[in-house]
Amino acid sequence: MPTTGKNAAKVEASERDAQTLNFYKFVINSLPTAVFTVDANLKITGFNPWAEKVTGYSAVEALGNYCGDILRGGMCNANCPLRTALKGNNPVSLLATYIRNKQGEMIPVRLNTAGLFDGKDNLVGGVESFNDISVLKAYEREKDNLISIFAHDMKSSLTIIGGFVLRLIRMKSSAEGTKQKKYLRIVKEEAGKLEFLVNDFLEFSRLQLGKLQLNICPTLLDKQLMELYEVYQDKARKNDISLLLDNAEELPIINADENRLRRVFTNLLDNAFKFSSRGGTITISTHEDDQSVVIKIADQGAGIDPRDLPYIFEIFHRGKNTEGKQGLGLGLAGVKAIVEGHGGHVHVDSEQGKGSSFTVWLPKN
Repeated sequence: MPTTGKNAAKVEASERDAQTLNFYKFVINSLPTAVFTVDANLKITGFNPWAEKVTGYSAVEALGNYCGDILRGGMCNANCPLRTALKGNNPVSLLATYIRNKQGEMIPVRLNTAGLFDGKDNLVGGVESFNDISVLKAYEREKDNLISIFAHDMKSSLTIIGGFVLRLIRMKSSAEGTKQKKYLRIVKEEAGKLEFLVNDFLEFSRLQLGKLQLNICPTLLDKQLMELYEVYQDKARKNDISLLLDNAEELPIINADENRLRRVFTNLLDNAFKFSSRGGTITISTHEDDQSVVIKIADQGAGIDPRDLPYIFEIFHRGKNTEGKQGLGLGLAGVKAIVEGHGGHVHVDSEQGKGSSFTVWLPKN
């Protein structure tokens, strides 16, 4: 039977609708965000691959079920965002809550919901998209921890400084000169701790804002390393640690930010002392290859847990061996940023119980 013009138009329109529907399904299934749809009774009618990944449920398991039974979220009952969107015909955007995956684990998410309407503006269901924000939440917790630790350590040092300064003020004669020197030494040490904390915090701020600016000038690394070697000799003697400098070959002058590089080497030396035991050795060694000047700082200390090695240069990371040690997990992140800002790179080798070595490669001019 021949197809009439009217029937042909209907077939053509139906094919276009099918193509459009397939296109939208393709887009939704390709999105790197969890998306599911529900009917007017909140029964799931669509469940994309990312929703499967976040929730742990397959689309087959989810389809036809009440959405609250699958998500088991913190707002799935009285405050259900989808129900709110359907009743008020108003989308709900960027709402932070949580769901529980198939294994019962709580997953923090940020979600958006909206109603679905047909061509005549009749409500036929709803759609919800959500993203797992576990990493973001962990970052926020670390940031809160950082501020708490920073404030606590600053308060501790400031209290000690204030107390000993008050004692110095109350002294009535120079006869107590020995005590004065002792108190002033304590004040100096605590002020040094504050400087360490503030420098780390400022470095972190610059890293976060992407404003790590380098003041490049001709730099003689031999001179800088020799100065640091001399500066740290007193600390080495107090801790019964041998500090060695192995730089028999003269290094070439490079274009670098001398103050920033000094921060790199002091951070690495401070770390080496922090994790070294009495009687150990810390070695600063240098050499050059065809393209780079190479500086290595090695210790014979506690070493780094292999599970921590992949994250050792990440902001806030404090390894399992750092309990009770000073620091906020910012120093090595700063080291990496400064070295890479110079076009170089830094690498760590470590074995638990045998020590660690940090090697810095800086490009020649």
